[in-house]
Amino acid sequence: MFILLCIDDTDNIHIKRGTGQLAALLSQQIEEQGWGKCQPITRHQLLVHPDVPYTSHNSAMCFAADIKDDVLDDVIQYSGRFLEKERAEGSDPGLCVVIPERLSNPGWLIAYGFSAKQEVLNKDYAYGVAEEMGIHLSEHGGTGDGVVGALAGTGLRLSGNDGRFRGKIFIAESGQQVTVGEIMKRSYITKVKNKLDGQVLADEELVEIGEVVKAVLMDREAVLLVKPLEDLRENTLWRPCTKEELRAY
Repeated sequence: MFILLCIDDTDNIHIKRGTGQLAALLSQQIEEQGWGKCQPITRHQLLVHPDVPYTSHNSAMCFAADIKDDVLDDVIQYSGRFLEKERAEGSDPGLCVVIPERLSNPGWLIAYGFSAKQEVLNKDYAYGVAEEMGIHLSEHGGTGDGVVGALAGTGLRLSGNDGRFRGKIFIAESGQQVTVGEIMKRSYITKVKNKLDGQVLADEELVEIGEVVKAVLMDREAVLLVKPLEDLRENTLWRPCTKEELRAY
């Protein structure tokens, strides 16, 4: 069974361990329980607004997982207890679990996700959408306002066109030149694209690795966006986009 699991609002400004770290720990524990295999985590930026409670960036963390058909309830219950145990004091965690193949109108969930990037939504509306679509949505402490972002994160992940993959990807030491083909062999990156025009780079093209390598979710793939570093006559040397250049994702 293929699921999307998203959590939001688990931390506070006084604690270093953020929602992304908890998502990573939860995905690790799901695998350790023998329930299935989890995919890399994506970070989805939501609206930053005075009327929206958040810690620092208002982003939800989502991952996909292939789990055994008979462990869905176990995963949901375990994840809820995990949030209640690990959440920071004063946080308002929300949990959302979606089974995409059971959605009769996935476009509605996707639209909800993108609306959460542009307007203030509330808990009642989130619960209404989840109930109508048969989606698990639950709160695990505090006000529970994290359900708004947790539901949005699943919609954005489902769209296949939003978010950055959490963490740095190690390909090679900074300054080394690596072919596109090698980048894809050494990581979960499936495409390398020119950020300026969307061109997909050929396997033999060279990328000079920088301090940080991060992928974004585009067309349901883990994509490394690059820019020209310099033009070497017929060949171009590329560099990964910096974290600042990826903030729009």
